[in-house]
Amino acid sequence: MMTGIIWFVQIVHYSLFRKIPRDGFTAYERSHTVRTGWVVAPLMLVELGSAVVLLFPRLFGGSVLPLTGDPLYLAALGCLILIWASTFLLQVPLHGILEQHPDIHSMDRLVTTNWIRTLLWTLRLGLLSVLAVGFTFH
Repeated sequence: MMTGIIWFVQIVHYSLFRKIPRDGFTAYERSHTVRTGWVVAPLMLVELGSAVVLLFPRLFGGSVLPLTGDPLYLAALGCLILIWASTFLLQVPLHGILEQHPDIHSMDRLVTTNWIRTLLWTLRLGLLSVLAVGFTFH
């Protein structure tokens, strides 16, 4: 789900920021971050939670799964860690700036840095898809 959302945000949503009238931008941005958070935060938390459960299944009453030490799984987990780092070190602060004033430089930086998450979520989806297909046939 996050891969689809991030591509929509990257190609459609963030690219339209410059079309929003300057005098209404900060109100729009505040509303945007709240509403987006209601959709994205639960999904990101479920994604993180499932990654932790798969990494430490015995802590949650399960048995060790064959994919836990798989390099593809670890790469997908690495993607997730980088996505969270990018979100909280780059995109969240840029949204904070934009909530204060419409800044073209910050808008452009948001679009540019968001490619990090877009590509990482796409790579993660690919890695997890390969794992799911392989796990199904074991």
